[in-house]
Amino acid sequence: MKKGTTLQRALWAAFLALIGLSQPVAAQMWKAMEPETLPIKRHENAMAEVNGKLYLIGGRGVKAVNQYDPKKDSWSTLVETPLEMSHFQAVTYKDEIWVLGAFTGSYPHEVPIPNVYIFNPSSNSWRQGPEIPQDRRRGAAGAFTHNGKIYLACGIQDGHWDGQVAWLDEYDPKTNTWTKLSDAPRPRDHVQVALLNNKLYVAGGRLSSAKTKDTFTLTVKEVDVYDFDKGTWSTLAEENNIPTPRAGCTAVAYKNKILVIGGESGAQTQAHAEVEAFNPKTNQWEKLPSLHQGRHGTQAVFLNKKVYISAGSANRGGGPELNDLEVLVK
Repeated sequence: MKKGTTLQRALWAAFLALIGLSQPVAAQMWKAMEPETLPIKRHENAMAEVNGKLYLIGGRGVKAVNQYDPKKDSWSTLVETPLEMSHFQAVTYKDEIWVLGAFTGSYPHEVPIPNVYIFNPSSNSWRQGPEIPQDRRRGAAGAFTHNGKIYLACGIQDGHWDGQVAWLDEYDPKTNTWTKLSDAPRPRDHVQVALLNNKLYVAGGRLSSAKTKDTFTLTVKEVDVYDFDKGTWSTLAEENNIPTPRAGCTAVAYKNKILVIGGESGAQTQAHAEVEAFNPKTNQWEKLPSLHQGRHGTQAVFLNKKVYISAGSANRGGGPELNDLEVLVK
């Protein structure tokens, strides 16, 4: 019996290697949390961390900010957003949360928000930030911070309808200066990005095209990488395409790997629960344990050596909205 089990495992490992995936890491697991209180149900929202606490922000409609305290394992409700803000990846800069590359309005012609908006958790207040150059406005874009500057990658100009872009922009808060960097090898929207070892990884996303009834189906399989040391883009080899093409997923750096979590696609009605990690050292994708609940349209956050994810939509499209919390431990 033991020999048969060993052979089966060996064959399974060989099959996973053949398709570019390694076996799930047994020591890791997603833990479904049961906090004392729950946040507002929402999707197409973001989540960010400030001083050890998590903040759920935005989503369809105008909603209050929810704060999660890991020490107390409880959620609290804070001030509402100043306007509807959806389809964005929030970033933390100097103990505040910045919203840029976001949409407002209804499907399928959501409109890019023309200004940055900034949330200060200490004062529980919002303020309007700098104006985004008119010719660089878009939503459903990836955002991140690096060396004191804020970056915005890819996105789409006209909601889910048209105007997909491959842009990469740099904003310097100290000088209030926007700089256009070189375009990515290809456009994509409904994407989140992650930075690891001075390289930006853009994996997942799609070319949303409601005007041709291709809202969910035109997923992008290639993985584009921007090297900050060289100031150049490259695309990973074809064998390193994302194993499960999907959009509306979230990305985070974790244990020297890039995790792509959840998402939606034309392949299934349910939101994706897959969690796949690209390992730059081995140059391979690895399969991690799946989420308990598939979800898209939310953001994962790395905090205290763990990955947190909450809210989102359980199915492709607009619902049902979620408010549960899962944590990747070990």
